[in-house]
Amino acid sequence: MDLTKLDFLEVDGPLAQRGIGVIAPFDLALERELWRWVPMEVSLHLARTPYDPLPVSIDMARLVSDSRHIATATRDVLAVEPEVVAYLCSSGSFVNGVAYERSLVKAICDAGAPAAVTTSGALAEVLQQLDVQRISVLTPYDADLTAKLHDFLAELGVETLSSDHLGLGGGIWKVGYRTIAERIIAADHPDAEAIFVSCTNLPTYDLIEPLESALGKPVLTANQLTMWASLKRMNLPKVGPGEWLRDVT
Repeated sequence: MDLTKLDFLEVDGPLAQRGIGVIAPFDLALERELWRWVPMEVSLHLARTPYDPLPVSIDMARLVSDSRHIATATRDVLAVEPEVVAYLCSSGSFVNGVAYERSLVKAICDAGAPAAVTTSGALAEVLQQLDVQRISVLTPYDADLTAKLHDFLAELGVETLSSDHLGLGGGIWKVGYRTIAERIIAADHPDAEAIFVSCTNLPTYDLIEPLESALGKPVLTANQLTMWASLKRMNLPKVGPGEWLRDVT
């Protein structure tokens, strides 16, 4: 074969890869949604926390956020040289409060990551930049774990005006868009400056723009914020829906 006839060989490729290491809980089922939040040149390299047959609960959130597991998972993805490592879990990064969230970032960096983010840390960052002080919340969790999110927000100086939860102990990724949209709308408070939809295992990508248009306020979701914070540290533009995040730097 005459390789000179293969036009693609004249292209300097493949496209240079830039990586995000993602540490996910053992039950994450939304890898497909994660890829929609990043540009073509970014690859996601996933590691998971150890499996344990617990229902989604405070106990499970504490298990999947054990700093030893997070450090081990970080080292598992470093071989492919990610520019940032993200702990992709809402409940695991808020369940023990703001100081513990910061300690998770430190644990990831101490394990060798060049930069680190967590889902709840990304939430805190965005709320500060948008100057949001009053919020509505929807979670798929039970009441006790949802209350831990309220506590985390209170530590940030953010008041939860209204809240709803689905009460699920598992199978969160199976909830349909109609149910999620209806519950987001029901959870909203007219005085809330934004709505946060918790859990990286709850599908939300296609709901954000229509709900922001209908409600006239930011609809912030877990995967959206985690990928936004990761791309920010890579000096890359945000990808995907979310009117209010487009100009947040």
